[in-house]
Amino acid sequence: MSATLSLPRWDLTPYFPSVASDELSSALAELDDRLTRLEREFAERGIEEGGPQDEDALAFAIEELNELRSRSRLVGTYMNCVVTTDTRDADAQARLSVVDTLSSRVGKLLTRLCAYIGGFDLESLPGSGLISDHRYFLERAKTRSQHLMSPGEEALAADLRLTGATAWEKLHSDITSQLEVEVELAGGSRRLPMSAVRNLAYDPDRDVRRAAYQAELGAWRASQVPLAACMNSIKGEVVTLCKRRKWDDPLDEALFGAAIDKQALEAMTSAAKSFFPVLRRYLRAKARRLGLTRLAWYDIFAPVVGEARTWRFEEACDFVATHFGTYSERLGSFARQAFNERWVDAEPRLGKVDGAYCASPRAGESRILMNFKPVLGSVSTLAHELGHAYHNLCLANRTELQKGTPMTLAETASIFCETIVRRAALAQSTDEDKISILEASLQGACQVVLDIMSRFLFEQRVFVDRRARELSPDELCEAMVWAQSETYGDGLDAEFLHPYMWAAKPHYYDPASFYNYPYMFGFLFGLGLFTRYQSAPDEFRAGYDDLLSSTGMADAAALARRFGVDIRSEEFWRTSLDTVRADVEEFEALAG
Repeated sequence: MSATLSLPRWDLTPYFPSVASDELSSALAELDDRLTRLEREFAERGIEEGGPQDEDALAFAIEELNELRSRSRLVGTYMNCVVTTDTRDADAQARLSVVDTLSSRVGKLLTRLCAYIGGFDLESLPGSGLISDHRYFLERAKTRSQHLMSPGEEALAADLRLTGATAWEKLHSDITSQLEVEVELAGGSRRLPMSAVRNLAYDPDRDVRRAAYQAELGAWRASQVPLAACMNSIKGEVVTLCKRRKWDDPLDEALFGAAIDKQALEAMTSAAKSFFPVLRRYLRAKARRLGLTRLAWYDIFAPVVGEARTWRFEEACDFVATHFGTYSERLGSFARQAFNERWVDAEPRLGKVDGAYCASPRAGESRILMNFKPVLGSVSTLAHELGHAYHNLCLANRTELQKGTPMTLAETASIFCETIVRRAALAQSTDEDKISILEASLQGACQVVLDIMSRFLFEQRVFVDRRARELSPDELCEAMVWAQSETYGDGLDAEFLHPYMWAAKPHYYDPASFYNYPYMFGFLFGLGLFTRYQSAPDEFRAGYDDLLSSTGMADAAALARRFGVDIRSEEFWRTSLDTVRADVEEFEALAG
């Protein structure tokens, strides 16, 4: 593995030479021209609410929107990649604003198509060909058509979103990515980007962790007014539009988008709540290991051994690719391709957004943003995001309208790949290393069960209260602490929770609501699939890639049945959680 991979920056030049390039300008102009032509042809063919049921017009619209969305995805993903690695780049921000306007026009055409599909008798449509190949899209479009406002209102809502939720989301990203924090450390005061301050939560020195935590809370407090305005505005817009579109509440709209129903959600959350005491046992065992009465928030990510293994990025790449290869040659080779072609931007720096994501500019290709730390958790993050990239590879032969994967299923490959790497690290460990590897795995489980549930409870409460009025920063903090108390319980010191997690997490500022429970779904669904893989590896491999290629072509329950899984049964979720229970028990024994 080349030394140039040490905390690399990704290569975006296969898409466009630069933000200022003639190639990008041409692509934007071509997209604009194509949109203008298609807007005119939609009107001429009556592709709108109440338009004549014409199969040729429907096939035309499907074909054209597939091409249009492919072009829009390329420029949109490219610009988002540029901006999220440096939100201070004014020229890129300006170009992104142009792309957002074009994307809004694409969205309006899709809404018009959904309204048009609402007038069709789907049973009378052809049983083969382009229309038949998009049957699932058509079924969901027909359902969505029942929750549309008038065409004029939908067009206005799309236009206003650019200066509404999209603008507020961008403001949150700009503020948080450019936030610098003064931290008092033993060697004196240091001014660090927020992402670097949050990384200090992994420091073995408790004084460093505490100082970073206090400095972080102070920085969020100083920025709480504009961030609360972002939150209130986005959630207020969602509440208003849900009511006008005849959704009972934002959760119902989110469940439709996630391609699951309330029965599945309730089965999963019920199983998770019954498991809270087990994860609290892990937190108490970790506290004992660290010589503490109880963990504070800033101890959640503390290392449990004095000399835990550190990972160079090159080592992480080799480890991931090697163990991906134990699952299949295709998966292992794909990981090495991603590293060799510089798909990963791993370096934390000022102006770069925190966290991690995977985006797909073109079919079968991806770009991964992360903020690498020399710990096993970051190795798992790398494997997780590469799982998303592999999912994108499996979707490569599908059309854009067939790729509409809900978040619940979007986490399937990422959790599966992360589990491969975690289990490999555990299997190769000595007794001395085992406790730190188990601890890293249980950290992840806590995040996607306890913490994700706290975020879900918080968002539910915010939506209820936001119907009546805006919420102050203090009220948002109080709701956040309440939600964390409900899930972490006696596993953490109640005096040291994180009241500003609502400000830190970008998921709340996505115009799509409840960007939280799908992570738990993906985690437990992925664990359940991994258990089936272990039981019958060859049989599992034969159907898994096809499952990933079909995540935009059936709902979650139908796809799960391919592997004998009933997601509406609490038993399935309990079985997945039992794999975590075994890790907790082993950790307790080792922690003493």
